[in-house]
Amino acid sequence: MTENITAGSSASGTPSADDGYAGDPSVRAEWDNRYADRQQLWSGRPNGALVAETVGLTPGRVLDVGCGEGADAVWLARGGWDVTALEVSGVALERAAGHARDAGVAVRWVHAELTRAELPPASFDLVSAQYPALLRTPDAAAERALLAAVAPGGVLLLVHHAGMDEQHPDENGFNPADYVWPSMVAALLDDDDDWEVEVDEQRPRVAPEGGAGAHHTDDVVLRARRLR
Repeated sequence: MTENITAGSSASGTPSADDGYAGDPSVRAEWDNRYADRQQLWSGRPNGALVAETVGLTPGRVLDVGCGEGADAVWLARGGWDVTALEVSGVALERAAGHARDAGVAVRWVHAELTRAELPPASFDLVSAQYPALLRTPDAAAERALLAAVAPGGVLLLVHHAGMDEQHPDENGFNPADYVWPSMVAALLDDDDDWEVEVDEQRPRVAPEGGAGAHHTDDVVLRARRLR
């Protein structure tokens, strides 16, 4: 699998400015600036929905979409998963790689947007996207990329903050119409015999203390299994 992951990928080193980033430079710059504004943006602990929903899953190959500073990737690697972690921000990836080295675990880092990453299709036993900022397109490219990465028998786990898709555009430039939400992915799975939706619900959020986003109280959790 690793031989086919080419877009800005690194098995052990730290991604750098010339690492072959695949994606829109303005998206990378936006997220680099956000991470650079704070020494640590997130809590440093794995997301609660990921921990809860992977109980009972046999560790295999996992894709962590929008890995941020690497807390989920490190936690998964410690649990025996073979981890590929994807992120648009080089600043975040440098931090994530440092955390993985400190933890003594190996993670493959891919510096790319999901739709530009050239990931091997149908290769991951788990695709985890925790609160991802996936840009919406008329052809549903991001949604289809999530589904395409899952191996037969594997699981897609998509988690987002409840209610964000219903917010009004704000003065900071956030417009929910620009992004992919779990309901959009669930709509693609309707009447698709290749998939079984195992969980599609809103629930109280089990949130790590501290870090951006800690004020959100509820999650929307979509967990679907690819049958073939």
